Amino acid sequence: MIENQSIYEKIISAVSNKEKLLAFLLDPDKYSEKELESLIKKIEKCPPNLIFVGGSIISTPIDFFVKFLKERLDIPLILFPGHPMHICQGFDAILFLSMISGRNPELLIGNHVVSAPIIKRYGIETISTGYMLIDGGVSTSVEYMSNTRPIPADKTDIIIATAMAGEMMGNKMIYMDAGSGALNAISEKNIKAVKENCTVPLIIGGGIKTPQKLESAFKNGADIVVIGNALEKETNFLEEFRYISSSNSIV
Repeated sequence: MIENQSIYEKIISAVSNKEKLLAFLLDPDKYSEKELESLIKKIEKCPPNLIFVGGSIISTPIDFFVKFLKERLDIPLILFPGHPMHICQGFDAILFLSMISGRNPELLIGNHVVSAPIIKRYGIETISTGYMLIDGGVSTSVEYMSNTRPIPADKTDIIIATAMAGEMMGNKMIYMDAGSGALNAISEKNIKAVKENCTVPLIIGGGIKTPQKLESAFKNGADIVVIGNALEKETNFLEEFRYISSSNSIV
């Protein structure tokens, strides 16, 4: 990634060069102060392109977590917000999420109004992102906390139309998520269909538990793939994820 560019410009540059990006999703509640050292060593051994920080509920001080990561890692740090209270200084960017798969007004504009003055004051780069929750075969925390239903995985026509609408409304990226702990990842069919009908970068997350699922997501059109629970695996497992990310780039 080129220096002196915004995070979004770096993502666009990578996508334009047919690079595939790997993102780790870190939930501060999953790591004690002692476990942070182990986490850092694991990331240093197998660094992703991006680090997302977020969770449906975050009860630990997120600012300490962010500061710790920034001091130890030279990787873009992006907030994946579950609530306006999660916004703090230190992030390189924030996914300014609109939950376009649901009909909860707070997640379409309400939280954004509350968040905007804080984000502006902190000077955090915003990346407008259309967030789509897709049924992953099990009820997830994000479904419960957002008070929205996921789009059924077999409704490809609705998934395509929702993604297209998000881009037409000005979203700079589309994030299709099966949710943390999903039994099923986003299907190849749905990834490919959305990629064929949208021009903005496509993020895929939820249920990416194996290297094979990662490779499938990339080959069918994902520009960025997010893994979270898989971080609990051994380092060799993560190295395979990293290798697949690099080998699916065409430069």
